Amino acid sequence: MSLRSLPSIILAFILYNVVVFVSGGTDVLKSSLFELNMLSGGVWQFTVGDLIVLLTLFLLFAEIVKSTYTSTSSLVDHGLSMVVFIACIVEFLLVPQAATSTFFLIMVATAIDVVAGFTIGIRVARRDLAIGGAVD
Repeated sequence: MSLRSLPSIILAFILYNVVVFVSGGTDVLKSSLFELNMLSGGVWQFTVGDLIVLLTLFLLFAEIVKSTYTSTSSLVDHGLSMVVFIACIVEFLLVPQAATSTFFLIMVATAIDVVAGFTIGIRVARRDLAIGGAVD
């Protein structure tokens, strides 16, 4: 098993848990990293939770791009993505510190990773197998 087989979105899952459990609670997610004064007069705050969601979106993009490749490691990657998704569901339902919108969005990103990975993988495999015939 290569390192490429590991779903990179697990980094967001691990980062969330490290931030929340090391700091002792979910209040750290609301702490501001920086503020920008907008032309409208409003103030935009970028929080730790926003940073984790942003990182999750970038990792989801990488996972979707990775799912377009067909190799033996892609099956392992899809299986491990499912394991990460199940771990997210279990933590969301059973751990009080995971009952936040930030963690919910991480969980949704892992669900999209699982569904997109299998859907894109099946589509790419159908295209690769249809060497001489038409594909729907």
